Amino acid sequence: MRRTLALIGSVMVAVAATAAGPSPKGNLVLIGGGDKPKDAMIKFIELAGGPKASIVAIPTASEEADAASYYVKLFKEEFGCTNVVALDIKAKADAMRPDFAQRAAEAGGIFFGGGDQVRITNAILGTPVGAAIARAFERGAVVGGTSAGTACQSDPMITGEGDFTVIKANTVELKPGLGFFRGVIVDQHFIKRQRENRLLAVILEHPDLLGVAVDEEAAVWVRPDQTFTVLGKSSVVVIDASNAKVGRQPGEKGQDRLGAHGLKVDILMPGEAYDLKTRAVVTAPAK
Repeated sequence: MRRTLALIGSVMVAVAATAAGPSPKGNLVLIGGGDKPKDAMIKFIELAGGPKASIVAIPTASEEADAASYYVKLFKEEFGCTNVVALDIKAKADAMRPDFAQRAAEAGGIFFGGGDQVRITNAILGTPVGAAIARAFERGAVVGGTSAGTACQSDPMITGEGDFTVIKANTVELKPGLGFFRGVIVDQHFIKRQRENRLLAVILEHPDLLGVAVDEEAAVWVRPDQTFTVLGKSSVVVIDASNAKVGRQPGEKGQDRLGAHGLKVDILMPGEAYDLKTRAVVTAPAK
């Protein structure tokens, strides 16, 4: 399966700058799916500015009719937030609305819901809302997500399409993502849904990128200094092929068999921390 890594529209210059330019001031709080860990949600709200802060939910990944109201209710009723709005973006035309872009630009926290990550990127990349979110993240807003809302944060992103029963080249579909989680390929529902093969295949094809796989009921809190701490109840797996000897054996349709010697894998439990710059487990920074 051919991977799609084309450049996106010129309106997304702000997102590109976030991914490649000076470090943004914003944090990330990304949940792997399943039940949302309370400590991760509380951290997201704290980083957004507290219960009175402006929080924007983006339910675009979901096809459920009540997705927008679900996230508003979640933040208001379960966490006492008083200034929450959902941007009901279903297509790119919705993300062109100036009022939506203004609300995103002014938000203290922006949270992407679960569903299908391709729906998020198809609707938001190359739009004023996408650029506004990038600017908000650059100035210090926190970006959060769960499931598909986590998967879309790396660039490229795993779409969920492909053959995950093998470790071969060109078997996992990738597309441009939002690029807020720099230098990684992020995966989600990782341990619960046994997604090791697909992430291994991607990382062995892209050894310059770090595989960060977040399980259900777990989250990563990624700081501007490029360290992250594991929150929640489950684990985060980090796959590093940067110093591995990656091998290939010819396969049909360009799907070469992939192997590696010296691959590094870390499994982090709640409370443990990792430095994305040095690619090493570190002492958890102060909370």
